[in-house]
Amino acid sequence: MPHPFEIELETTLPANPEQVWEAIATGPGIDSWFMGRNDIEPRKGGVAAMDTGGHREEAVITAYEPGKRLASRTAAAEDGRFMAFEYLIEGRAGGSTVLRVVQSGMLGDNWQDEYDALRRGWPFHLHTLQEYLTHFPGRTGVPVFAVAHGKSMQDVRAALLRRLALPTPLTVGARAQAAPERLPPLDGEVVWADDERIGLRTADGLYSFHQGPTGTALMFHHLFAPKTAGAEAAWQQWLTKLVS
Repeated sequence: MPHPFEIELETTLPANPEQVWEAIATGPGIDSWFMGRNDIEPRKGGVAAMDTGGHREEAVITAYEPGKRLASRTAAAEDGRFMAFEYLIEGRAGGSTVLRVVQSGMLGDNWQDEYDALRRGWPFHLHTLQEYLTHFPGRTGVPVFAVAHGKSMQDVRAALLRRLALPTPLTVGARAQAAPERLPPLDGEVVWADDERIGLRTADGLYSFHQGPTGTALMFHHLFAPKTAGAEAAWQQWLTKLVS
């Protein structure tokens, strides 16, 4: 039986409303901080699409007010499940912007687990948006996605800490280093650390590593370097070897 839900968050961003709009309402902007590869048809009634590892999700844009409001909604599934998103933008003195995000809809039978995952994920994504607007303003990131399956969440976490040369316990501000094959060396700082996610910032990218409860390992990176050809395949190889 579907279950209604709503999650609402608010954050202050170091950018003006036009810059925030570019980040949340265009495909290249969303690619620079969120998940997957994104396309936005810029009009009410247009399509907002996200492709993650070959899985495409689409939503219809229900409100499109540049610099102010963007909203979308997916089609309802046979069991009544759907997702709706709303972004509200308000400029503040000094060039900053308040962004309010509301996600709502209907969840399925395992709605509590789904709700908890969504509730935990949004603060991380908004933090990544803040990192993007602070450290890479005006630039477009190339999204990198990879997924692999390990034995357990604990094994994946331990392997990530080891391969990234990170300390235990992990804290924000720690230095990370890695040397992936066919990629430039990674040398960065931990900007997010919790039980499920590790977020890193380097001079040319935002890197995130996620551990799922069943041993799934995910990566959502945003690369701002001039040369990124082959990066996704190289990171997929790195992650697969990590959990094997």
